[in-house]
Amino acid sequence: MNRTSHGIAFRLAGNGEPLLLLHGLLASGAMFDPLIELLRDRFRLLIPDLRGHGQSGDHGGPYDVPALTSDLDMVLAEARFGPCSVLGYSHGGAVAQQLALRRPEVVERLVLTCTYACNVATLKERLEANLLAALLCCISPATLANVIVRPAKPRANGAIGLTPEQAEWARGILAVNRAPAMRGAVRGLLTFDSRPWLHQLKMPTLVIGGTHDIAVPRHHFDTLVNGIPGATGRLIDRAGHALAWTHTRELAGLLIAQ
Repeated sequence: MNRTSHGIAFRLAGNGEPLLLLHGLLASGAMFDPLIELLRDRFRLLIPDLRGHGQSGDHGGPYDVPALTSDLDMVLAEARFGPCSVLGYSHGGAVAQQLALRRPEVVERLVLTCTYACNVATLKERLEANLLAALLCCISPATLANVIVRPAKPRANGAIGLTPEQAEWARGILAVNRAPAMRGAVRGLLTFDSRPWLHQLKMPTLVIGGTHDIAVPRHHFDTLVNGIPGATGRLIDRAGHALAWTHTRELAGLLIAQ
């Protein structure tokens, strides 16, 4: 693990075309480990832990999307990582959009996966996000992980979920985070809204979603595909919000085909 001069942790892996991987809320770059194994022979990968997450957990706030994005300037510079493709997953997709708006010369291609332009576009979503922030005032991320990350049960709708081993691994990734930073990151989620400026993103963009994603429902996928000029969309069948783990090969295939 490397660390920038201002404390953001990052890893480099593989050889080939440059690809920056940005993880989701409550997670860390470790969430991409299964994907890295499939991409390392094709891409040179840069995997930071965003401010307040994982090995960057000691970095102070703020933890909103502009702050998380501004850290990437030093990450890119000190990793000697030039113009690149950027995959943003879930809340990492918000950071990817912000980076593409602020530094379009750095972002050659966007891959927005299981993500949104505004995660609180409905009343239900606003209530859920505020509930998450409130829960993090009372319980630790480790306890929250035990509640929200569960192995798959047979479902009538046909969604493919996590195996017991994957669920245990995912809970471990969430558990290392600290509640104050995660509360700040959730507040950052509440304030992010790229809908007014999606039309300014001119780089080639692929939007990937899961047909059974409950955490980030289909309307978010449609907003991004319709709002970014020339964007294309791909839905992965029977995939939920954890498709990076349940459909790793399909996700890798879409990246390699780009």
